[in-house]
Amino acid sequence: MKKLIPILDSCTLTDNKRADILVDRLQNYLDKHRNLVFPHRHKFYHFVLFTSGTGSHSIDFNTYSVAPWQIYFMSPGQVHTWEFDAGVDGYIVNFERDFFQSFLLKPDYLDSFSFFTGTDHSNVKELPAEIRNDAEVICKQLYAQVNDPLHKNIDFQKVLLLSLLMLVEEHSPAMQAKQYQTHNMVVLRNFQNLVEEHYLLKRLPKDYAEMLHLTPNHLNAICKELIGTQAGEVIRERILLEAKRLLVSGEVNISQIANELNFNDNSYFTKFFKKYTGLTPEQFKKEHLA
Repeated sequence: MKKLIPILDSCTLTDNKRADILVDRLQNYLDKHRNLVFPHRHKFYHFVLFTSGTGSHSIDFNTYSVAPWQIYFMSPGQVHTWEFDAGVDGYIVNFERDFFQSFLLKPDYLDSFSFFTGTDHSNVKELPAEIRNDAEVICKQLYAQVNDPLHKNIDFQKVLLLSLLMLVEEHSPAMQAKQYQTHNMVVLRNFQNLVEEHYLLKRLPKDYAEMLHLTPNHLNAICKELIGTQAGEVIRERILLEAKRLLVSGEVNISQIANELNFNDNSYFTKFFKKYTGLTPEQFKKEHLA
């Protein structure tokens, strides 16, 4: 089966300047990359801090209006598009997962940030007024460090980037509520990671509860407490998300998608998709490729 949605595999977006991090003013970036094909996904981490302008951006088919001092985050694999109006500006940062590998002893450190869970409710944040200046100062320093060929210091780049991520996390409602410090949050993150790995073959909460050494009721209770939904819905939403990603690629038919997602036949896949989205696969495809 073809790779259905374009995947950008280098955070620098150019073959002759490969690095672990790219930092640019958003307007400069847009001018240099006018030919980006949308929708697409990345193999790297990506975020944008808006300081001015309007427009919209979509992450995994959830659309958000641009506003100054909004920051959005994307993890590898997520699908996005954007439409910005004149006057939009800010900072864009792309970085590889390995950027911190030799700097932090904990290899999964990035997974501890609430905004890198890959779920839509945590992707987009509005920076509180009290940290906006600090966030912009860090972005300016990071931009200067990454783009100064004479005085760049890679360790300092890592410190600045980590400082920005920690500043945003510290002032997120989830962190202030201390939800992300609980044992249950660790269990939820492990469940989400298992779903990401096994959703094509394992469709029942009991399968994941067994891998997590929990009862299905306990897993459901944790999901309900932290994200307000049942474990089965987490699995179902991941299947639907992949179906949507395949549909907007425009390169495969419904039968191929049903087969890729391990549905027994087209009819079952169509009923499943319409039940939870309100649209048939064909209607969804037409709406998003118009």
